[in-house]
Amino acid sequence: MSTEPLLPGAKAAGRRRVGIDEALSAHAGEFGRWQLRHFVLVSAAWALEALHTMVMIFADREPAMACAAAGGAGGGDPCAGAAAGWEWAGGAASSTVAEWGLVCGERYKVGLVQAVFFAGCMIGAGVFGHLSDSFLGRKGSLQVVCVLNAAFGLITALAPNYWAYAALRLLTGFSTGSVGVLAFILATEPIGPSRRGAAGMSTFYFFSGGIAALAGVAALFPRSWRTLYVVTSLPSLAFAAAVVPFVSESPRWYLVRRRADDAMRVVRAIAAANGRTVPDDVALKLDDEDDEEKSVDGSASSGSIVDVFRSRTTRVRLVLSVLINLLSSVVYYGLSLNVVNLKTNLYVSVVANSLAEMPAYLLTALLLDRFGRKPLAIGTMLLAGVFCTAGSLIAGAGIMRVVRMACGVVGIFGVAATYNLLFIYTAELFPTVVRNAALGCTAQAAQMGAIVAPLVVVLGERVPFAVFGASGIVGGLLVFYLPETKNKPLYDTMAGLEEGEKKSLLG
Repeated sequence: MSTEPLLPGAKAAGRRRVGIDEALSAHAGEFGRWQLRHFVLVSAAWALEALHTMVMIFADREPAMACAAAGGAGGGDPCAGAAAGWEWAGGAASSTVAEWGLVCGERYKVGLVQAVFFAGCMIGAGVFGHLSDSFLGRKGSLQVVCVLNAAFGLITALAPNYWAYAALRLLTGFSTGSVGVLAFILATEPIGPSRRGAAGMSTFYFFSGGIAALAGVAALFPRSWRTLYVVTSLPSLAFAAAVVPFVSESPRWYLVRRRADDAMRVVRAIAAANGRTVPDDVALKLDDEDDEEKSVDGSASSGSIVDVFRSRTTRVRLVLSVLINLLSSVVYYGLSLNVVNLKTNLYVSVVANSLAEMPAYLLTALLLDRFGRKPLAIGTMLLAGVFCTAGSLIAGAGIMRVVRMACGVVGIFGVAATYNLLFIYTAELFPTVVRNAALGCTAQAAQMGAIVAPLVVVLGERVPFAVFGASGIVGGLLVFYLPETKNKPLYDTMAGLEEGEKKSLLG
């Protein structure tokens, strides 16, 4: 197989040079057997992120207490614990709260661990977002974070005290925060433009499925939080060893790293698996490869977040994307955490919550290419905001409690759709060379929202709904200032994006 190296200013005599999108659309196939297999294998990493993130719901839960000294009918101060004759249902090893007495004056430590975990996610998303755009690549970064997740999770099961546990959750967050972003980019970049939206919207099914699976696993090990960490960490090790080696690196990453022969090798593999062929006279090119002057002066983007801020177009998009992702995260995680206040079976509640999000994913996937990214993002965020605001105006007594709960369910439906949509929307706003750096930055903003959410939940019954409502409405209004990306090419370089935007304005 002969392919021409991608060199600055190189001209392919007698060969037709096309971008990745055109090569997929016209020759290799936009979503065939190769892309389906690749998409399923890579997107399974979302389930791993769900395990490492949501395990805190069960490991850090507060079990019921009974006073053995009074036959379970009451006794001394529950804050005194065993000294007053109180015992934990399921034993002291059932959760971190029970083992280390994180109740009463120490209860804040449960929220602290959660905040620390998401702080780690925020840091890791930026670090691995940059590494995956640079030398490590999408595939290499995904393998590294999965190995780190498994290692940190297994060591967490050995934590001797609360502070060691908190430090290990910080490290786990550092490696967990970028798993979803890396999997999303690697899974969707080899897919053609007309199918990329629907495929990207389907990745969250794996996350919700992972939450549902976690509830089942936690129900099997209710008496040991340490065992639960071991069981939820091993799948990451299996994924890194048995799945990642058999998936391909993104051809787009190869192309921006000036490895055109590797990029063409992947495109030809896609075509072969899809029962199609790529003509011998076709070669790949970057969006700005015909720009001789830019190639000569060597000012190509390095793939860092600094490059995003150099362009006014991407700078404005990034600021808006950060704010929108932060606000949607506050609403999503806030409403999700409110489920524990329903005082129902914890395992059933978590499963029900994860399943309730799936219709939102289906609806947005079906409507994405019909109405576009921008109208759907506006509509779903405003839907969540309006119903949360309505919930803040309803008193939680009698039948009105059910009505307020219904407002929360509709809010979760709306924000789950938004949260999913923002991944594909944000990815399409930035060129390949800085896409993961930009997504890493927006993921950091989302993690900041996740840190804020539990602090909002503790404000009472009605105030959280008011905060979530305001966040949803403001976020929906901010989307008005973003451009529509439906049926627009997925640009490879900053110069290609700028040129494409100029043509759109002139056209």
